[in-house]
Amino acid sequence: MSRQRVVKKNSGALRVTFDPYWLLFSPLTLQVLICRNYKGDVDMAEIDHFLPLLMTQEEEGLTCPIMSHGNVHFLWIKHTNLYLVATTNKNSNASLVYAFLYKVVEVFTEYFTELEEESIQDNFVVVYELLDELMDFGFPQTTDSKILQEYITQEGTKLEVAKTKVPTTVTNAVSWRSEGIKYKKNEVFIDVIESINLLVNANGSVMSSDIVGTVKLKTMLSGMPELRLGLNDRALFALTGRDKGKTVTMEDVKFHQCVRLSRFESDRTISFIPPDGESELMSYRINTHVKPLIWIESVIEKFSHSRVEIMVKAKGQFKKQSVANNVEVRVPVPSDADSPKFKTSTGHAKYVPEKNLAVWTIKSFPGGKEFLMRASFGLPSVENDEMEGKPPITVNFEIPYFTVSGIQVRYMKIIEKSGYQALPWVRYITQSGDYQLRSNF
Repeated sequence: MSRQRVVKKNSGALRVTFDPYWLLFSPLTLQVLICRNYKGDVDMAEIDHFLPLLMTQEEEGLTCPIMSHGNVHFLWIKHTNLYLVATTNKNSNASLVYAFLYKVVEVFTEYFTELEEESIQDNFVVVYELLDELMDFGFPQTTDSKILQEYITQEGTKLEVAKTKVPTTVTNAVSWRSEGIKYKKNEVFIDVIESINLLVNANGSVMSSDIVGTVKLKTMLSGMPELRLGLNDRALFALTGRDKGKTVTMEDVKFHQCVRLSRFESDRTISFIPPDGESELMSYRINTHVKPLIWIESVIEKFSHSRVEIMVKAKGQFKKQSVANNVEVRVPVPSDADSPKFKTSTGHAKYVPEKNLAVWTIKSFPGGKEFLMRASFGLPSVENDEMEGKPPITVNFEIPYFTVSGIQVRYMKIIEKSGYQALPWVRYITQSGDYQLRSNF
């Protein structure tokens, strides 16, 4: 896969390209801000066609993440005021291209805190060094920011000769972890976090629902340990003939590069040498019918076009021993409403006029409980004839020590040649994702 990288300006725009690689130019000055050409398979002048193509598509309302000019294809993403564009004249793997572009954003953000035109201009030398390490002759290389920070710093003039030696992590088989790590107390913290995406129609029927989960680690382990993680994975239980108890079927599973995929595919064992510190070990999706954990009922009454009253009832439909924290119910109100008055059985409510919302906040919401919120708004004497949309009610929440799918960490084995004892800690969290309930407002 040939690659080319470029950064150019676009009212502060960043672009990266594949085959050669370009980055950043402005539609006003068309001035190249920074450029790194790895192979030269695509003419550098081809990037000049990107902005006209993008502007044409935006005018037509048909913006596409992949655009073509002749036999050259532009794959791009936007981050703040920057575009990253990859160009290719071959049938490249688009998923790999986009994964790399987002990895560039992640690495630059780790280095510069904010990735924008000014941070690129202020760090040309570091950016060039990073581009050389992130990719070599069109092939992605070291993309872990923690490893890159061991030998590419923002204090280039202060580098000592001894520190210019390339870490062994760049050349060995475990590029995501350094050697010689030591801790007085060896621990690993596991967070299983599930987000619920839910859409309920105005009649109270669940139209769509799924669960998106992640397993995050914080490892504080000495040496080069091997970890083995066991989940109540239905495929594993069926494979071993132990299909007993509650199991889950995970789809779209994605792992950190440290996981031995061949081992997982053969016997469903998640075996890996972990990165040091915080990392996301895996993500998954469970496509299943989800019962709304917080159910919302709403009623609206209008009185002679002079005022409107809204009654909202929230009910916790999860286990009584669980508690939802920082619950936020966002109720849409007419855009011409004013003079808000609220009454709540718990928590507090406020009017957010710039978003046309009444926001009801409940700090602690026990399972099985019901709470009410009443809101009254004044309306102008002249009725607004413009048709307004009916945005849904949205709910944000977080429930600790609970997973809606029932996924469990069955074991975590930590094996290290020195034989030290390590403590694994597990925490479960369920939170709202895209959680919407349509109403008859």
